[in-house]
Amino acid sequence: MSAIGMGVRFGDVYVPDGDEARRWAEEELAQQKYAEAKPTWFDRLAQSVWDFIAGLFNPERTANVGPSALIIVSVLIVAALVTVLIIWGRPRRSQAVRAARTALLGAEDDRTAAQLRADAGRLAAAGDWDEATVLRFRALARGLLERDLIDPAPGATAQAIAREVGAVFPAEAAPVRAAAVSFDDVRYLRHPATADTYAQLAATDDRLSALRLGAVPA
Repeated sequence: MSAIGMGVRFGDVYVPDGDEARRWAEEELAQQKYAEAKPTWFDRLAQSVWDFIAGLFNPERTANVGPSALIIVSVLIVAALVTVLIIWGRPRRSQAVRAARTALLGAEDDRTAAQLRADAGRLAAAGDWDEATVLRFRALARGLLERDLIDPAPGATAQAIAREVGAVFPAEAAPVRAAAVSFDDVRYLRHPATADTYAQLAATDDRLSALRLGAVPA
């Protein structure tokens, strides 16, 4: 048994004292992932409305307010909430939360779509078509994520992402599937990429970057 700081070590197990344990807890809770888990303004508003409605039916209040009035008030509040959801919808996750999801296509990578495209371009200029292809498809996926156009499940494959893209932009379904095949060929099957396959993938990414929801391709 030995002491480290004010804590105590029992063999391979270190037990901190009260002050040290509190400091560890504060450092852990200060991390970004805990801040992102906090309820949104919409969550707090919905909870407040629910608490208000529940309070209306409190026996102490219903003694002074008729049941018909309570029902009318409740219906009006619910109607207002439905209207808000129809007009604005459920608030989407912030870009900070989206950016925190760095795992993409089997790699931890926090580069933006623009950075990935730039790095892919440099590799392509150097003739490294394999790595350029991998990075350019990641750029394609990252760009759509940054624009909130797709929301793949954790660990989604290139083909799964291609299906999501095809659902958003049907005219690009076949080119995106071909791009996903190029990524899989290089990343998993070790088939070498070529200048032509990279150029096709890059062209697909460029088109998707220029498209907007509701736009009809020329």
